[in-house]
Parts: sequence; C-alpha cells; structure tokens
Amino acid sequence: MLETVTQGFKNATERLRGVRELTEESIEEALRDVRMSLLEADVDLKVTRSFLARVKERALGEKVETRVKDRSGRKLRVTPGQHFVRICEEELTELMGPVDPSLAKRDGLVSIMLAGLQGVGKTTIAAKLAVYLRKQGRKPLLVAADIYRPAAVDQLRTLGASIDVPVHSGAEGERPPSICRAALERAKREGFTAIVYDTAGRLAVDDDLMVELEEIVAGVDPANKLLVCDALMGRDAVNVAGAFAERIALDGVILTKLDGDARGGAALAVKAVTGVPIKFLGTGETVDRLEEFRPEGLASRILGMGDIVGLVKDFEEVVDEKEAEADAERLLKGRFGLDDLLKQMRMIQKLGPLKEVFAKMPMFGGMADQVDEGELTKVEAMIQSMTRAERSDPTLIDKSRARRIARGCGRTVGDIEGLVERFMQMRQLMGALGKGGLLSGLGGGGLPAMGGPGGLPMPPGGFDPSMLMGGAGRGGGRKRQDPKSKKSKRKQQRASRKKTRKK
Repeated sequence: MLETVTQGFKNATERLRGVRELTEESIEEALRDVRMSLLEADVDLKVTRSFLARVKERALGEKVETRVKDRSGRKLRVTPGQHFVRICEEELTELMGPVDPSLAKRDGLVSIMLAGLQGVGKTTIAAKLAVYLRKQGRKPLLVAADIYRPAAVDQLRTLGASIDVPVHSGAEGERPPSICRAALERAKREGFTAIVYDTAGRLAVDDDLMVELEEIVAGVDPANKLLVCDALMGRDAVNVAGAFAERIALDGVILTKLDGDARGGAALAVKAVTGVPIKFLGTGETVDRLEEFRPEGLASRILGMGDIVGLVKDFEEVVDEKEAEADAERLLKGRFGLDDLLKQMRMIQKLGPLKEVFAKMPMFGGMADQVDEGELTKVEAMIQSMTRAERSDPTLIDKSRARRIARGCGRTVGDIEGLVERFMQMRQLMGALGKGGLLSGLGGGGLPAMGGPGGLPMPPGGFDPSMLMGGAGRGGGRKRQDPKSKKSKRKQQRASRKKTRKK
C-alpha cells in the first residue's frame, strides 16, 4: 500500500541522516525525492507543489529543538531529520483530513446512498457497510437499486444471505428511484435502523446516471451520500470524484483496492481537490475488510512508522479481553506451548494479510514488504504434524520425532529443529521478562503481548511467526556450531597461516 510514496519519504530521510542543521539546500535535496514519489504515485501536480511548499516553509521557519522531554519527563535527543519527518507527518495528515468517520442519521435511521462508476466495488462495499453497521448495534437493510448490470441484484442477494442481512429489490421493470422509496417505507415499517442503497454505475460519468442519482436523492433524502472510488484508477479517481461532486452534494468517499495499489495518489489528493473527505477504506475481498479512514494513521504508515491505534482497534475486534489476559499471564510465566502459538497465528490471520498487519506495527512498518505470507502456513503445517504431547512440551522432539514430523508436513528435519529452537528461546525470554517484574506491572487491559487498550498487540511483543521460521525453507534451521569445534577450527587456521609464512 502506497509503496511508491513511502520509498520517496524513506529516501528523503536517508539524505538527512547525519545532517546537523536543516538548510535550504539540504531540504531541497530531500524534497526532490518526495516530489518524484508523489508524482509517480499519481498525486495531482498542484497538490504536490502546495504540499512541498508548506513542508519547506515550516522546515526553514521552525526552530529545531534537539532535546525534548517525553511524557515521563526523560530527555530525548531529536535530530534535524526526525524534525523533518514530524513536519511531513503533520502536513500529510492535514492534506488528507480532518475526517469524521461517524455516519449521519435522520429520524433515527442511518441512510447511505452509494454512488460511483461501474466496477469500483459498490455492491461489495454495501455488504461491508451492513456488517460495519451491525457491529455498531444497528439493524441494516440492503437495497438493490442497480437494475442495469447483469446479476447485480443476485450478487447483492447472495452477499446479504452470507451475512444474514435482508435485501430489498423491486418488481420487474420498476425504476431505481421507486425501488429506493419503497425500501425506505419498508425500513420504517419493519423497524430497520440503517439502510444502504446500492445504486447503478456506468463505464464513464454521463448525464443519465446523474439524473437518476438526483431523483433518488430527491425521493429518499439519504443522510450520507458516499462516492465509491477505485484507488487503481489513480488520478482519474480524483477527476471522477470531482465530476460527481459537481452534481451531488457528497458527504464522503470510500476508497477501495488501496491495498492493491503501490501508488495510491487518490488517497492523498481526493480531499484537497474535491473538498470531499475519505470516510472508509475498503481493503481485501471479505465483507469484514472495511476500516474507518484515519489520516494520521495512514500518514504514519506512509512514513514507515506504523499505526498502533489502528492495529489495536483491529485486535480488539478479534481478541477476547479476559482470555487475552489469561494467555498473557501464562506467556510471561513461560508456561505456553505450540498450541498457544497456533491459536495466536489463527488470530493474526483474522486481521487480514500479514503485510498489512506488519505495516501498522511501529518499527516494523518499513519491513512489511519483506514479509512472506506463506510463513504462517508453513509454521501451522509443522505444528499440526506434531502430537498433542509434542505441542504441549516441544522438548520431547528428538531427531527421530523431527523426522516423522518433517515427513508429515513436507518440510525438512532442519526446519522442525529450527522452529523448536526458536520457540524455546522465545519461551525462555518471555519467562525472564515475567520474572523481571513486567507481569506485575501489566494492570487491567495493558497487555504488551496479547493486545488490549493501551498495550502492544501480539506480533511485536509476543509470537512472531516470521521470527520463529527464521530461514526455514531457505537453509534455515541449521544447528549452531559447537564452540569447541569453532575454537579448534580457528587454531587450525592459525597453524596453517604460520606454515605458509615459514615457507
């Protein structure tokens, strides 16, 4: 996601490494990398120029405090490069925000009309919004108002059935404005507290489409008129948003497929060009992959600093807090086995692609592209090939057992031994942290290993499957060389050099 922009800021930061003061020359050199990455990411030229001008003005005009105090009162050293990054983060947040993700309601009903071109994912977004609204305690109704695209109504019915949400569709030949009015009456009559209108799209913006949307707006007066845009369209997404905004008073934009676009210029420019804020990001294909847009979170991820707030929100949706506390206590006492690892891995998989999870981790954000999605599957296959006793006590796994496990999962004996070795090291480390007083300082909810309000989620503080795998499959799992044999080898090398000198 937004790798092109991220690389530009990374290059700019590298240029400022070791710089003792921010001069006009050093800032210009750093901004040259940023300028190129923004233009390559399809960000509008005017938006790019305005952003760079603001960053330069602030970088030259603000006094750089090289020593600051953190919340605990400790003094920290801040470099000019870090000061530059902070300015960039604040200006990126300002460029994309501010955003209020809450949805307006009228007469107690949250009504949403989705608009957009054909193929941008409106129907899937309608189902995702229904899931989102239900999590907020609302009773949603989906409305199939796209009567032109083949199978559009059937697609919405199928999605509705999969999430157990009713779908209202019109009679044969009934026009979309009439379908929407009838759906609104049904929602009021049957006690629905949210309604989502899935309207028709076109291959391009045309007058017939706009007239139909205006008629729907006049007929049902939706409290939220949201435009669905495909991030893969690049700069065209911004142009489309502008064309819709001219005819309809849009309340927000939902940006889809941002996780599939390395450029993502639409995310940075749509608010500045149209004045319409991004409300949600649609990532992934499953109906639960919809997240509230947080400009500060995306700005932090662009700069490779992760998004801990977004990550904790994700974990709160899949983690049972009481169970997490019990697991964290067992973890920090060193009393956990490979079954616990398997459970945590499956929890991580619920959060979505592993790259996205790592991108939100502080200190790991810049490494997200290096994460191998297949590592979780490999570790899971190895653990599932073990007996219950072996998963509970990995010390039972000797050479013979490792050969049996390797045959069962299609890995090598070295892979199995490497996994067990790294797991034992992790268990020993977490047990030492618990004995050192970390466990007593957890308090309610502050779970650095398992995720919870105010704490770090599992991957950075607890089980990290990619760390456990090491180099598995790429020559990993090698035994560490015996220190005695190392000493003997060095002695032989010295003797050989001595002989060579004598000759």
